[in-house]
Amino acid sequence: MTDPTPGRAPAERSPAAGAASGGASTQRPPAVGPGVTGAPAETPLTGVGSVPASALADTVLERLTALYPAAGNPFRAQETVAYMKGVAPFPGVRTPERRALSRTVLDGTPRPDEDDCAAIALRCFALPEREYHYFAVDHLRRHVRRCPSGFLPVARRLVTTVSWWDTVDHLAAHVVGGLVAADPALAAEMDAWIDDEDLWVARTALLHQLRFKGTTDADRLFDHCLRRAGHPDFFVRKAIGWSLREYAKTAPAEVRAFVAAHGSRLSPLSVREALKNLTPPADLPNRRTRMGT
Repeated sequence: MTDPTPGRAPAERSPAAGAASGGASTQRPPAVGPGVTGAPAETPLTGVGSVPASALADTVLERLTALYPAAGNPFRAQETVAYMKGVAPFPGVRTPERRALSRTVLDGTPRPDEDDCAAIALRCFALPEREYHYFAVDHLRRHVRRCPSGFLPVARRLVTTVSWWDTVDHLAAHVVGGLVAADPALAAEMDAWIDDEDLWVARTALLHQLRFKGTTDADRLFDHCLRRAGHPDFFVRKAIGWSLREYAKTAPAEVRAFVAAHGSRLSPLSVREALKNLTPPADLPNRRTRMGT
């Protein structure tokens, strides 16, 4: 997972940066963390039903909640809460230390099945501190191949719980994308997600093919980009550009042609991101100038 350390370049810029890039975010994370009163003891979860029973989850959560707080750094915690816009409280455990602790937590445990994966993820996301959410995402990234197509509602539940780029992007590319790659019939679900009113669900649909490379469904990718081309939020506009930029590594001519044909419908931010690593055709600078970039 990306380390949200102040001073490091994250996968995405902040909404404040988005305003300068052609789209301000219309959604902000909830204000929680040090100095903020009323932070919930448990994060509300939405979506699928009850958490499955899992002896493995019992063991993992017992170890996690003993090790993570003890390794926290209050000064780093305050820095990270501020950098991450108050999305959640942080104990303040650096990523290398967190991953080492996670290996200790999982030492000697059996391989998880689908219920174990769901229970660990959902119970971690029910805790307020963000590092537990990171553990859940890392765990799912490692074991998504053990999860069948029916796991998709659990993934959606995680996407819509304490939503922010630091968890959603990894869930999109590695968990949702992994499920769709294993069962292409799930791509039809992405056609519904792209129109969802929750911008993080739509962003997930845009990003789920990030790692598909030569197996990318280009028609679906381009359709999804056009369906949300007019969305005003930074995170959706950036996701359009990011998904196109990633596909351009595999099919640069296709992306170039798509932007040439539909660039007037895309935001300047989406166009800029899509073409960031491509040499533009001769007529592109004039067209971009007319778009106000």
